[in-house]
Amino acid sequence: MRAYLLFLFAFLMCYSCIMEPTAEEEIVNVLKLQQESWNQGDVNGFMNHYLKSEGLTFAGASGVTKGHQQVLDRYLNNYDTPEKMGSLNFNVLEFHQLSSSSAYIIGEWSLQRESDNPSGYFTLIWEKVNGEWKIIHDHTS
Repeated sequence: MRAYLLFLFAFLMCYSCIMEPTAEEEIVNVLKLQQESWNQGDVNGFMNHYLKSEGLTFAGASGVTKGHQQVLDRYLNNYDTPEKMGSLNFNVLEFHQLSSSSAYIIGEWSLQRESDNPSGYFTLIWEKVNGEWKIIHDHTS
């Protein structure tokens, strides 16, 4: 009986490890949600996965933007029509978990639009806050 209970306990521990998604899977799923929001024209939904804090930073070709509202305003100003938004695609190139609550990814982004197809690279720093992965820094070129 003792051996059976030990086996059952070990099985349940292994089963729970198998069923729990990894940080990489969780973050890639968030990127998919962002991509879907963008492609539906929902900039606010896209921004839901950024930390709602004045500490949020976005670095791009036009400089550094600080604060959630300011980053949101930047997106709303630069992508104010469906034509400008186009269809977004992400491709994750590297994933690095720094701790149980922080990670960063390097990837490629591309927009398919009627007039052009811009693309570039990004580095996103993530932090797990209240059980959810949030972007705390975005460097996109």
